[in-house]
Amino acid sequence: MAIETGRERAVYAANPAQSRGRRYAEPASAGRNAFRRDCDRIIHSTAFRRLAHKTQVFIYHEGDHYRTRLTHTLEVVQIARSVARALGLDEDLAEALALAHDLGHPPFGHAGERALDECLSGAGGFDHNAQALRIVTDLERRYAAFDGLNLSWETLEGLVKHNGPLVDREGTPVGRYARHGLPAAIAAYSKIQDLELWSYASAEAQVAALSDDIAYDAHDIDDGLRANLFTLDDIGEVPLIGKILSTIDVQYGDIDLPRRAHELVRALITRMIEDVIAESGRRVTMLKPKSAVEVREAPRPIMGF
Repeated sequence: MAIETGRERAVYAANPAQSRGRRYAEPASAGRNAFRRDCDRIIHSTAFRRLAHKTQVFIYHEGDHYRTRLTHTLEVVQIARSVARALGLDEDLAEALALAHDLGHPPFGHAGERALDECLSGAGGFDHNAQALRIVTDLERRYAAFDGLNLSWETLEGLVKHNGPLVDREGTPVGRYARHGLPAAIAAYSKIQDLELWSYASAEAQVAALSDDIAYDAHDIDDGLRANLFTLDDIGEVPLIGKILSTIDVQYGDIDLPRRAHELVRALITRMIEDVIAESGRRVTMLKPKSAVEVREAPRPIMGF
């Protein structure tokens, strides 16, 4: 399939050999590039293990087959690498950002984040992206030479900016931060290492964010069906889903519910991946970026549905 086909590195892809480095200088690894090293550090972190018992939608002890933050993260990694490979991007950076994207989430999903934000309203509130940055730059204390994981600049900026710029060129908060301002942790760290909060993140970070959307859009359906919150007939009224179900029924006939549901989920994931690849290719053709810097400075995301 096209989504499995690799290609030469795109001129606008992030290049680990040209990384802007780490906060604390370290000798280069003999066998791993900068972004691969970031992946490994995230996987071996305490915060990554904590994802195992954090809620995606359903509480983990309600059943072995419901997704947790950890299993969701692994699914995002697989999708991110597939899309990055098809578009000639750096797979390791896409993986690092997919691995880290939920590290700052508290238990109980977004409900937990809203509750913490309310409890901490007098101290600046709670923001999961800011918490993820705190975890990887300060709260993980495993290394003798520094606090945090000492990840590369590209991974840190992608972790903070994967959904777009946080401020405008003048430094005024925009989007979700326009009302209450930047989270203190992000503002403070960007003074230490300028994460260029006014710009978009790398194409790899944008792919990781889209891969998160693809994973939960498809797999929340799977978990919802398993929990009997709705049926395939209920969601068959959605045009895209109804069309896929009709194709499945024509191809396979009367198959059992678990197989029919799985065929739906895998087809949804494929459709969304193919859509991202096609639309991102169209945007690349229009914008013609010649470097990762031009991706960051583009007027809109270069990767998208």
